[in-house]
Amino acid sequence: MPDTPAADPRALLSDPAPIDEAAIRAYRLDRVRAALAARDLAGIVLWDPINIRYATGSRNMQVWTMHALCRYAFVPAEGPVVLFELGSSRHLNAGLETIDEIRPALSFDYMIVGPRGEEFARRWAREIADLMRSAGGGRLALDRADLPLVRALDAEGVDSVDGKGAMEHARAVKSLEEIRAFKRSLEACEGAVGDMRAALTPGMTEQQALGHLLRGIVDRGGEYPETRLLTSGPRTNPWFQETADRVMQAGELLSFDTDLIGPYGFYTDISRSWTVGETRPSDGQRRLYDLSRRQIDHNMALLRPGLAFLDYSDKSFQLPEPYIANRYADVAHGCGLGVEYPLIWYKEDADWGAYDGVFEENMIVCLESYVGATGGPEGVKLEQPVWITAGGPVLLSDYPLEDSYA
Repeated sequence: MPDTPAADPRALLSDPAPIDEAAIRAYRLDRVRAALAARDLAGIVLWDPINIRYATGSRNMQVWTMHALCRYAFVPAEGPVVLFELGSSRHLNAGLETIDEIRPALSFDYMIVGPRGEEFARRWAREIADLMRSAGGGRLALDRADLPLVRALDAEGVDSVDGKGAMEHARAVKSLEEIRAFKRSLEACEGAVGDMRAALTPGMTEQQALGHLLRGIVDRGGEYPETRLLTSGPRTNPWFQETADRVMQAGELLSFDTDLIGPYGFYTDISRSWTVGETRPSDGQRRLYDLSRRQIDHNMALLRPGLAFLDYSDKSFQLPEPYIANRYADVAHGCGLGVEYPLIWYKEDADWGAYDGVFEENMIVCLESYVGATGGPEGVKLEQPVWITAGGPVLLSDYPLEDSYA
């Protein structure tokens, strides 16, 4: 079974057998249905293209449909799955056994239907209400609840609720076949990182360096970047400055976060920091790197199934005072088809949204570290994806950290 514990996690990760994508699709659909049943939900309408992909395996212009609302899926707790697809794209879903019926999609998006949005929202709601009646009635979840849709469902007498939590919990625990696929996707990301490092020279711009990374992932079957977080020298502090046309100089730090959607749609998320030109790091650069690496190692050693999120946050590595104000946005986050549940806040940020829960076996979490003093000249960004197994944490990335910086 896909969720049977792995006797030897390392052997699973190195298994050369082809990925069974049908098994992944079946597991994911079962996870969605179980999440609905656990919350007494009769069905869910999915607009987020990542959720559509998770529940059905169907993808179509994933980035564009994140902001152009023109395709969706109805997934009942029991019964047939209906994909509402663009009329010109039905053929993209051939062979997907998770989809029982394909219908033409109705969009209420202003760009697509202009001032007729409310009219199309009403038509949409009538069709969804019919599907709910066929499913036996009950509460309907929505992973996106735009105002025209909610009003139209209310007019049809459909009790609608937020479905984001159901999907986040469904996606959080991976099957072993998903973990194998994630590892393959991560290997493509690491190959792209290697391409960039091999091409990196002083005098190159940040944008040119990022271009090598993006070409490397696309060449290996990846899809797109979710961010542009690659900076150099003084632009590494504070973090979250975006890649620019700055010319990089020998001896400066280059820090980056891949945030690449790789093969199989996985969010391949590692961060590394190097000196430009492979020069010997300065004492200050080594101190930053050592502190960042100690943070990652400390937080990885804590991970185990059953550990509460708030306990983890409380026990996580404590940054020295000069670095606290510039801390990263989170200690760790789930990882799958994107940044996923759970997100572990720094205890200093608890008032901004910290919540409790427990880590579960076969979650994948990314451990984050950014170390740069307030007003300091540079900063180091490191990140590692970790598989939580019954026997403890298993590091998924084979791309090395810089032992020579210790």
